[in-house]
Amino acid sequence: MTRLTLGNVVKVTAVLVFLPLIAYLVLVIGAVRKHVGAALEGLLYAAGFSVAVFVLDGAWGPRVLLALAAMGVSAVRAWHRRDLWLPARRRWWKRDLTGSAVVVERNRAQAVVAVEAAQPLPAAVARIRTLAERNRRRLPGDTHRTVLRTCEVLDAVIAAEQREPAGDARFEYELDAVVRQYLPAVLTGYLAIAPSRVQERQPDGRTPDEELTEQLRILAGQADALYASRHRLLTAELSTTGNFLRDKYAHHELDVPDLRIP
Repeated sequence: MTRLTLGNVVKVTAVLVFLPLIAYLVLVIGAVRKHVGAALEGLLYAAGFSVAVFVLDGAWGPRVLLALAAMGVSAVRAWHRRDLWLPARRRWWKRDLTGSAVVVERNRAQAVVAVEAAQPLPAAVARIRTLAERNRRRLPGDTHRTVLRTCEVLDAVIAAEQREPAGDARFEYELDAVVRQYLPAVLTGYLAIAPSRVQERQPDGRTPDEELTEQLRILAGQADALYASRHRLLTAELSTTGNFLRDKYAHHELDVPDLRIP
């Protein structure tokens, strides 16, 4: 990573040209970057400098001290906040290597998902569990336990479906999507990210760790919903059968032939 870029050189040159107004630099940075904290801090330095220049009288004394203090503190704080206006860039040869690594990891993740799609559902769940166990040290917080619990629920749903198929196309689609697509894609997508970057804030304000936790929570809820839906389908089917039998036989006497010997 380097800050020696053309854009940064132009910015520093502009600061040097307008050096007497450096007390306003933090305010300008905050306003341009829409950073409230920097803008309020810069407003303090700018106000102090403005008071020293336009309000106080005298060639020396408090006026000069206040102006120099505002300029000096603003310059130091601008350097402390350099990430806002002098962003670091990865060197081009490292940038290419990083991009290639990301492409390789993404292709690997897609290949894993493709393998999942070709496997039976129990084998796909077992593969997810193995992947989580193998990378348990990389998974943040309670996400490892969340994956294992989700796999247990999915195993129960799949076993029940294999014993007695519900015959509901939407239910089968949702179960297949969670097991073969969504859950493997979330795990492999997270593991494709370099460990050093899982704490970096993304444009939406979330880190990859937070995204993984949230998405696994959603998938765990979906697994529970499938489990409950499975039992509702069976209960509804049993009730339908019962209603049919009651309507057909409950209010009619069976015509049983008299088989007694005279």
